[in-house]
Amino acid sequence: MRIAETVTFGGGGIDRAADLRKDAAALAAADADAGSRYLPLFEGRPLVAETGLGWMPKDELPDGCGEPVLLCRDAGITRFAVEIGAGALPAGSEALPGRTGLAFSEIRAVMTRLTPADAECAAMSRAIFGWHRSHAFCAACGSPSRVVEAGWRRDCPSCGAQHFPRTDPVVIMLITRGNSVLLGRSPHWPDGMFSLLAGFVEPGETIEAAVRREVMEETQVRVGPVSYLASQPWPFPSSLMIGCRGEATSEEITIDPVEIEEAMWLTREELRDAFADAHPRVAPARAGSIAQFLLWNWLADRLD
Repeated sequence: MRIAETVTFGGGGIDRAADLRKDAAALAAADADAGSRYLPLFEGRPLVAETGLGWMPKDELPDGCGEPVLLCRDAGITRFAVEIGAGALPAGSEALPGRTGLAFSEIRAVMTRLTPADAECAAMSRAIFGWHRSHAFCAACGSPSRVVEAGWRRDCPSCGAQHFPRTDPVVIMLITRGNSVLLGRSPHWPDGMFSLLAGFVEPGETIEAAVRREVMEETQVRVGPVSYLASQPWPFPSSLMIGCRGEATSEEITIDPVEIEEAMWLTREELRDAFADAHPRVAPARAGSIAQFLLWNWLADRLD
């Protein structure tokens, strides 16, 4: 898909500066550089300004920030992320004391108005700090582990094990049959919210097999040829959404009520109405999601 990297959180083209992660002297110099910039996060929410992310110099960071994580090099500027610890601000705080025009925001609320580079940095920051919170102890021996390589590794001083950030692969499927696309909804979703079917790739499974298995498990619809379209990092908490297209070889739907609440075939004309918020049952897909991206481009015949 030629426009695959225009999906939200993709195509930022940033230099992740992996060469700096093991270079203690270069990292110290970047940390001391007045031109370096830091992105504070609180409770998984980045600081956001009216024009983008709320980048700030180190000497303006609030109290209670943890160890910085290296994000990237951008036009000569080294960028880091820092997480404000629990207790440094009241739970649920949106404002940063003493700073106007800045607020901590849920990424999904602002992702469509960030630049591609800022969106990628925001997603990276949320995912990496989420990994640190869930991997504070060694998976091999249970001892506390420590952060190394500018936040991109954790080492266990007890048994010597090394732990690296992980991403969970998830297939999300544009399943079509003729002029219709298959949509489903989970029980806890808001009224009117439908999306493409999706599910985690299991150990020892190919992407194509995961697409066919998930669709069969959730709807009993059989899928034939499968092809890759696009991917999207989805840091809620740490998924990589692998967008695929599949051609259904059967039509009858029998849902698994444990997995989904409802599934339906929607024609192109009905999907067009849904995007225009004119469908009686289906609301517009969430802007910025890969589901919305794939559905919109299928509707516009731009999947090549």
